[in-house]
Amino acid sequence: MKTAVLFPGQGAQFPGMGLDFYNEFPQARAVYDLTAAALGEELLNTIFQGPAEKLQQTEYTQPAILSVSMAIYSVLESLDLKPSGLAGLSLGEYSALVAAGAISYNDALPLVQKRGIYMQDAVPAGEGSMAAIMGVPHHIIEEICREAAGEGLVSPANYNCPGQTVVSGNTAAVNRAGELARKAGAKRITALKVSAPFHCSLLECVEERLSGELEKIIVCKTSIPVVFNVSAEFAENPEEIKANLIKQVSSPILWEQSIRVLIDAGIERFIGLGPGSSLSRLMKRIAPEIETYSVEKVEDVRELQQKGVIRLER
Repeated sequence: MKTAVLFPGQGAQFPGMGLDFYNEFPQARAVYDLTAAALGEELLNTIFQGPAEKLQQTEYTQPAILSVSMAIYSVLESLDLKPSGLAGLSLGEYSALVAAGAISYNDALPLVQKRGIYMQDAVPAGEGSMAAIMGVPHHIIEEICREAAGEGLVSPANYNCPGQTVVSGNTAAVNRAGELARKAGAKRITALKVSAPFHCSLLECVEERLSGELEKIIVCKTSIPVVFNVSAEFAENPEEIKANLIKQVSSPILWEQSIRVLIDAGIERFIGLGPGSSLSRLMKRIAPEIETYSVEKVEDVRELQQKGVIRLER
């Protein structure tokens, strides 16, 4: 059975995430040791102990989620998980590329930390925001964003699943889009706790700085197929990978479309791993008929072993 692994983005973090893997598996501990060596013990202490306010700062959040995601992946890989496809939501795309051998973990850690700083600095605090809108079709949200543009810039940032779209932009315009969405029958509107309006054109200023950082590292051809957020297409060429990563910071995330591409490629099972279970929940909205698992804690690994998805430890 063909399996795809999905990696989470920013927003899934919490103090103590991944600590049980550190305590249980030497493979995970080795990943965390690399994290501490690259970015310092302070980051590791923040991941495991908090405080939550510090972990929510983008420059800590992004390498923290990458670290936990790759620690868990290293455990599943040691138990003979051999995915046929990979995808990551926003920041999670970097985890997917590490798993695919396109970027080394040691290069990815400082890269995502700088990415976080650049994205955080792009828009003054309070001038930008994001909101998740549930219960309104994507095409209606697109119309709402055009109507709300009189208050500033606002556009779809994430096409998460049927009936769930995240919008991003100037705070006044995002608030106006929320008002219009309520009139259109939105079931719920949730303001996201983010430090900047990600995945909209307000972050185009980040592209040049991120491009400069990508030029400093080696990007290789992927060894496992990866579907990219900005195109909902597979890409394996290093230059195309770099271009996708640069464009991603200011472009909408085509998550629902990416999942359907993986299904069309023959994927029959999905495993969402890392902190939070949001990717597995989105899968149930996108393709409820597909076998889906979430791996956030050590007991989730045991479940995969019992079901024969990965081998039992020898």
